[in-house]
Amino acid sequence: MNAPRVPGSIRRLAGRAIADFDMIRAGDRILVGLSGGKDSLSLLWLLQDLARRAPVRFEVAAVTIDPEIEGFEPGRLRDYLGTHGIPHFFVSEPIAELAARHMGKDSFCAFCSRMKRGLIYRTAREHGYNVIALGQHLDDLAESFLMSAFHGGQLRTMKAHYRIDAGDLRVIRPLVYVRERQTRDFAVAAGLPVILDNCPACFSKPTQREHMKALLAREEALHPRLFRNLRTTLGPLMREGGVPDEDATS
Repeated sequence: MNAPRVPGSIRRLAGRAIADFDMIRAGDRILVGLSGGKDSLSLLWLLQDLARRAPVRFEVAAVTIDPEIEGFEPGRLRDYLGTHGIPHFFVSEPIAELAARHMGKDSFCAFCSRMKRGLIYRTAREHGYNVIALGQHLDDLAESFLMSAFHGGQLRTMKAHYRIDAGDLRVIRPLVYVRERQTRDFAVAAGLPVILDNCPACFSKPTQREHMKALLAREEALHPRLFRNLRTTLGPLMREGGVPDEDATS
């Protein structure tokens, strides 16, 4: 089966981000956190494409965490990736059951994110991968920035590239210059097997992130250069003032 063709616009923006933040190095073994959403699927095919084209040699595989939540059925990703010959690790964990016993004062989303992140790290270590690739894009970073400013009183967003506290793994976000509409259009055009509600527990009610998304959409309608300006604004925060552990998968 032929691989989906990643649009040049996504490749160029991701290539610039990879270079700006020194994300990929010779010999890297990269594990993509694959939820089945449009962003993580787009990221997987972007990195597959770059691995074929780039002068630097690196490997790409994917890991999917199944939280065993009713309504989320990521199993079909195994057949899809298997058809394309992409190494894929599938990890099931009853996160909802664990949350009921151990969540404490955390929100379910925070508990789930932390659990998924730990399982992704464990999978990378067990199979010899040194880089975790996550699918957050410029819209996600802008929303995180506003939530941090409005509700936390801090100027922060997600980091584009960092080394985890244990020191053995790096985390990269190659889509930080890419817009959400670009991954959406690519997913539709390429017929990617997107799992629309890839987090049913979180999508069941309105969130702060959805409010920020709506706010940004209204402002962009009035100011078309909004996200271009935000990318410049967020650049230093992606490098120095970021939130290293927010949103393990996308």
